[in-house]
Amino acid sequence: MTVVIFAVVALAVLGLLVLVHRWLWIRLVRDTTRPGGAWRRAGTALAFALPALAVAALTAGRAGAPFWLQRAVSWPGFMWLAVLLYLTLAMLVAEPARALLLRRSPRQPPEPTLPAAPAPAVPAGAEAAPAASRGAAPGPAPQSPAGLGSAAAAVPAGAGLDGAASAVSAGSGGAAPAVPGFDGAAPAGLPGLGARSDAVAGAGAEPQVREGAGRGTAPQAPTDTPVGGDAEAGEPARRGTAEAAAAAPAHDSAVATGATGVTPAAGGGPVAGDGMSRRRFVARVVGGAAVAAAAGTVGYGTYGVLRGPRVKRVTVPLAKLPRAAHGFRIAVVSDVHLGPILGRAHTARIVDTVNRTQPDLIAIVGDLVDGNVHDLGPAAEPLRGLRARHGSYFVTGNHEYFSGAQQWIDHVRELGLTPLENARRPLPLFDLAGVNDVQGESEGHGPDFEAALGDRDRSRAAVLLAHQPIVIHDAVRHGVDLQLSGHTHGGQLWPGNYLAELANPTVAGLERYGDTQLYVSRGAGAWGPPVRVGAPSDITVVELASYQA
Repeated sequence: MTVVIFAVVALAVLGLLVLVHRWLWIRLVRDTTRPGGAWRRAGTALAFALPALAVAALTAGRAGAPFWLQRAVSWPGFMWLAVLLYLTLAMLVAEPARALLLRRSPRQPPEPTLPAAPAPAVPAGAEAAPAASRGAAPGPAPQSPAGLGSAAAAVPAGAGLDGAASAVSAGSGGAAPAVPGFDGAAPAGLPGLGARSDAVAGAGAEPQVREGAGRGTAPQAPTDTPVGGDAEAGEPARRGTAEAAAAAPAHDSAVATGATGVTPAAGGGPVAGDGMSRRRFVARVVGGAAVAAAAGTVGYGTYGVLRGPRVKRVTVPLAKLPRAAHGFRIAVVSDVHLGPILGRAHTARIVDTVNRTQPDLIAIVGDLVDGNVHDLGPAAEPLRGLRARHGSYFVTGNHEYFSGAQQWIDHVRELGLTPLENARRPLPLFDLAGVNDVQGESEGHGPDFEAALGDRDRSRAAVLLAHQPIVIHDAVRHGVDLQLSGHTHGGQLWPGNYLAELANPTVAGLERYGDTQLYVSRGAGAWGPPVRVGAPSDITVVELASYQA
């Protein structure tokens, strides 16, 4: 049954990760890049490579991969897990802003609306001009040159200049007549035609876009004369370039941006002047802000780990502590997690920090390493430099059992530390005891409180070293005055502290349980991503205080 539950949970987590990566790819790659472009291909490749590296980082050590391979996949894989967390949170926060920006941006640019002008008088027999309803200037239509008036009258509504030019060609018997105004000069009888002659070089020619087209800067015809003497083909100047753009042929859509500078996108939605759709522009702004926020958060959290833990000082009064022990200082070090990422340099920083506090006793309360002695022995070597008047002590954490706890118990003894395996060491002023981690139960070496505390003198104060805070109730039953623990990392990555609260009685700091006080350190290192957010690493100097003093 346990195996089935584990498999179901693993599949659920895997499915969730797939969905999250799919959603992030849509928002950060598909919505922000052009199809088939280099950025689209690169983003898609990363969407597959980064989760694969994360899985490799999580499983390489357990699978017995070579240490060099563990180091190669751990940095990018674990760092991506941290970025993934905060990138997902940032995108969730940004999603409402994205929807609001898209809602406030109109799908099509608004067209200017002008008051309708009176319809012009149409000569008898002429076709009714729909242009009157579109705001054409009043007044009689002037006579067109020979052969042009009939052709222009046949131009359908909205045909624009191309249609007019083709009609002229048709009306001349297949040969386009020399029409003044199509060579750049407007004839006397066709005012306003020359203003469009730059856009149409001749019948069927590709139109040329003049500087300022679509912004109302091109020369305009007099307001009282339609083009070619026909109200349907003519475009009065007072209608502005917005209506002219609406009547232009499809290949003139680049000029039709008029007052707004926006053209319809091929896939729908407005397009900015540089060809970028509004939707893509918003996606880039929102996605860029989310990526910057996630990268900044992870970068700052990484700096906090790599610079080394800070010293935290806590005073703990104990009722049974004699006056002579007042001010006794214990340096508590937990969760160093030496491994493929944190190595010898990190250990050296911790040793230097601890020695500067000049403690009376040093307590390493588990999760020192993530690996075997063969790979991590050199990283742990600086521990030989620890200095304390009453010595340095060590108890196992759950991670020691993942790689073989006994090898590390033997090795730390060689480095000058004293392992406490369900044992007690009477000190001149109080008793110091230590129990194995609960993970040791899988090997038959779990915590044994009777062996460590069963036959002691309860009139003396007792300090217990135990990796996980969950054994506090056993400590209370055995009359322990103070338990020193780690394991939680304080949550390490916010909002992980809320999850840690579900599994631990205390996540960080000092709390009282009956007559027993529990202090939980956030740890001196980091597991997985070398990142801490909202839970800075620390080495705690616990100063014991006597009520008698």
